Amino acid sequence: MTTQQTDTTTEVPRMRIDCLSIFPGIIADALKHSIPGRAQANGLLQIHHHDLRTWATDKHSKVDDIPYGGGVGMVFKPEPAMAAIRELRAQGEALVIHPSPAAPRLTQADVIELSGHRHLIFLASRYEGLDQRVIDRCVDREYSIGDYVISGGELACAVMIDAVARMVPGVVAKQASVVEDSFYNGLLDYPHYTRPPVYEDMDVPAVLQSGNHEHIRRWRKREALARTLAHRPDLLEGAELDGEARTMLRELGWKPPRD
Repeated sequence: MTTQQTDTTTEVPRMRIDCLSIFPGIIADALKHSIPGRAQANGLLQIHHHDLRTWATDKHSKVDDIPYGGGVGMVFKPEPAMAAIRELRAQGEALVIHPSPAAPRLTQADVIELSGHRHLIFLASRYEGLDQRVIDRCVDREYSIGDYVISGGELACAVMIDAVARMVPGVVAKQASVVEDSFYNGLLDYPHYTRPPVYEDMDVPAVLQSGNHEHIRRWRKREALARTLAHRPDLLEGAELDGEARTMLRELGWKPPRD
């Protein structure tokens, strides 16, 4: 019942992902480029895209219906979703994920944990969402990508899959790039600069041109802490801060909850 398969190799992948949606092309198009695309071409990631209508039981391939209790919008029916999930799970143990604006926000810690699974199933719903019985019986995790609403779960699935794919060993050639990403160590990333050294009277910080690796390390650490304190101070509560980091933060005006 697979409508589209994006991997092109015969190697055993490190991760298999199945995507269930009424618009499978949205997810497929988003993941065929850049890092996820290369991961599939190299056999590290195998993604199958399925049209949920395939599992519909009526002649019109209907996957949604009006909500009980009244109200606007449509709700995804339980029969097609449960049948699809069960068929895919029969091929091997899998974790089922459903993006939802009513769920907790996905964090980098969640992404790292998800990357340790060999098989993930993403179910993208639309309209008023998914019949709660599917969530209660078949969905293992629900995540949100932010405090806003988009047209459907397809783009949310693509965002989550892209984030998870980066953490699969071998997908990103330079592992240091992953380690230094925002949120990996609980902080936002530090600012980045490239050539030329001066552009429209704006200079690259002198320390980055100094060649002194220790000074550069300290500058980057301080900038990451400053950016986190300014934009996401909530992250500091759960971050592992060493003595140097705490000293830098105090110099930046941080007042720890307990000291």
